[in-house]
Amino acid sequence: MKQKFLYLTLVMLSVGLLSCSDEPINKITIQNLAAGDVYLNFRGSQIEVLSQSTVVLQDIDRGEYEFETVFTLPFGATTFNSQGDMEGTFNIRAGTKISVIYTSVLNEGSYTIFASVTTSDDQSEGILPDPIGGN
Repeated sequence: MKQKFLYLTLVMLSVGLLSCSDEPINKITIQNLAAGDVYLNFRGSQIEVLSQSTVVLQDIDRGEYEFETVFTLPFGATTFNSQGDMEGTFNIRAGTKISVIYTSVLNEGSYTIFASVTTSDDQSEGILPDPIGGN
């Protein structure tokens, strides 16, 4: 009976230790609502995000990582333009969640893709409050 209890305790302890992590999980969610496919160049890799799909990247080490977006033109597009956060830097801290959303408009052959990046981190770090209380 003692051996069964010891075995059960060890199994429970092992499962508990395996589920623990040193830091919160960092996650980047890339949602492509645009008419064409997009490719996110990130950490030396090209991540393909097909039109109308979502890709989630997890367990990214803390640090600053540059990213850049490449996109395909949908059928019927003869000219193109891009706006928003098509390139930049992801600042990953412990527990950072980043959302990248691509949308587009196709109007008379002119294709415009928009990119929006938001993060769960407080961006006011290092900003001192106004000492006189003004806006």
